[in-house]
Amino acid sequence: MAAAAGRKVAVAAVQFACTDVEAENVATAERLIREAHKKGAKIVLIQELFEGHYFCQAQRMDFFCHAKPYKGNTTIIRMQQLAKELEVVIPVSFFEEANNAHYNSVAIIDADGTDLGLYRKSHIPDGPGYQEKFYFNPGDTGFKAFKTKYATIGVGICWDQWFPECARAMALQGAEILFYPTAIGSEPQDGNLDSREHWKRVMQGHAGANLVPLVASNRIGRETVETEHGKSTIIFYGNSFIAGPTGEIVKLANDKDEEVLVAEFDLDEIKSTRHGWGIFRDRRPELYKVLLTLDGEK
Repeated sequence: MAAAAGRKVAVAAVQFACTDVEAENVATAERLIREAHKKGAKIVLIQELFEGHYFCQAQRMDFFCHAKPYKGNTTIIRMQQLAKELEVVIPVSFFEEANNAHYNSVAIIDADGTDLGLYRKSHIPDGPGYQEKFYFNPGDTGFKAFKTKYATIGVGICWDQWFPECARAMALQGAEILFYPTAIGSEPQDGNLDSREHWKRVMQGHAGANLVPLVASNRIGRETVETEHGKSTIIFYGNSFIAGPTGEIVKLANDKDEEVLVAEFDLDEIKSTRHGWGIFRDRRPELYKVLLTLDGEK
């Protein structure tokens, strides 16, 4: 008897430079999603906060005008319509207003246009050029796995990608593929600091440690924002990539060009390998209480 065909799923990461005009960015995202669909992609990741410039370079109260409620969000509705038309899954990053709270959030849109729910960014950075704590409350959803038409997926957001606990929590809930929409580039306070290789290696480690593919989407381009202390500029370094389940990079964008990356994975074959490898069987969570402390003391 011939072996049954594996459950193969093609995933995509799109990468582009954002303008400061929302309609232009949403149109670019749609165009690239359509291109990814033509290349066979079933799950397509857009970069973090793609509707405009990365405003977190500054602490400005007027930038709260970019926030929108989750329900009735016009960009999410447009992506729901697109997902249904193309039969693709789309995680949609947006700046969420929830009464008096604000979150860096992503809505997971299934291939029939259904909104499967919301994840709110858990880890919020606060450094030169990346002053997100001014705008975003810490996420209160916890880490999640979303069962879509093609795969169960986990989505973290940018700074979440530096924390192995985030990836492991999603994998433990059944995530078969991890996705990280991102906005990262140069450091305004130190032009010699380039984190791109570190950034990639950390996420490659998440893929390898959990034996799941991983998709990271980052923006490109130079963005200058008027801050309370003058102009601040970040050059976003792209390098969007797709990693396989042993952490190997199978598709990689450069740091300058608009790109659509697509790779296909056999999720049944990966599942079999993951189970045989024993990484979840041999866990010792009773020994991990130290993770709940700040200084490692019991």
